[in-house]
Amino acid sequence: MSTPDWFVFRGDGEPHDGIGRLPAPPPWRDFDGGPPAGPAPAPGSESARRLGTRGLRGPVWRPEELELINAALYLRRPLLVTGDPGSGKSTLAHAIAHELGLGRVLHWPVVSRTTLHDGLYTYDAIARLQDVQMARVSGQESGEDIGEYLRLGPLGTALLPYERPRVLLVDELDKSDIDLPNDLLNALEEGEFHITELQRIARRQPEVHVLTDDGERALVAGGRIRCRAFPVVVMTSNGERDFPAPLLRRCLHLDLPSPRNDEWGAARLDAMVRAHFGEADGPGHDALIRDFLQSSPGALRAADQLLNAVYLTQEAVRHSERDRQRLAELLMRPLDQGDRGPR
Repeated sequence: MSTPDWFVFRGDGEPHDGIGRLPAPPPWRDFDGGPPAGPAPAPGSESARRLGTRGLRGPVWRPEELELINAALYLRRPLLVTGDPGSGKSTLAHAIAHELGLGRVLHWPVVSRTTLHDGLYTYDAIARLQDVQMARVSGQESGEDIGEYLRLGPLGTALLPYERPRVLLVDELDKSDIDLPNDLLNALEEGEFHITELQRIARRQPEVHVLTDDGERALVAGGRIRCRAFPVVVMTSNGERDFPAPLLRRCLHLDLPSPRNDEWGAARLDAMVRAHFGEADGPGHDALIRDFLQSSPGALRAADQLLNAVYLTQEAVRHSERDRQRLAELLMRPLDQGDRGPR
């Protein structure tokens, strides 16, 4: 299938500069942040770990999936990506950042105790107070700037005024407290937030440098951060809860099914295996992919199980076909069958 001309993200794993071809955003998604921030840091080891050292190549994403991903890029709207564990939800964020050259993925893992404040910024008031007290005891003036005690979180960093969008992965939003999805609405709609501690001192210290989630410094003026290019936001969910309608209307919903025994399922798994293990032992890899797709139809299994099986059968029991088969069956047994497995 040929790639439509309007696609910015082609999904073939080949890096390109297509993000520059995006048209201007819709008027209601056009943001006027402050002076442009510097370029995004280069991808770290996390993306290589997710995508494989060789990168995902080939027809990994279905046409309808690519349409929704590109629609989100054009509309500057978050993607809510649902699917079973191991279906490639988190990998999508890294694939977008890799192909479009958007640098390091900002990763915000969500748990039941996560609040919006955690994603925006943290302020270590206790450390600042201790430093001030220590300076007084030693008879010195405290020269520490408040910016030394402020650190932007993944969401806060993503909303800095970068000229090119950052990629933000909000991982497992369905694990959050019931209030977090609603709390996200204003930041996602307005593309900005305020740092209360800096607003209080804005008259005497209008500009402050703070730490970012990348470990670098960013200038904040007047305690306000507002984006220029709305970030590429990928929010993942395992489907363990429903989300409020106000959040859903601000997102585009993409459902990634677990790999199925069809052309696209086989192609996606083949691309993943080759990204991590290369072309060596191709027939052996193909056999494991077939077994993974054909045995126990309808059962819940994650692509990680296939990768585990490929690695272990390749490294531990390479010369015994019988042991390879037995170990592969053990590692790729359905997740929804508990501890039952071959005896």
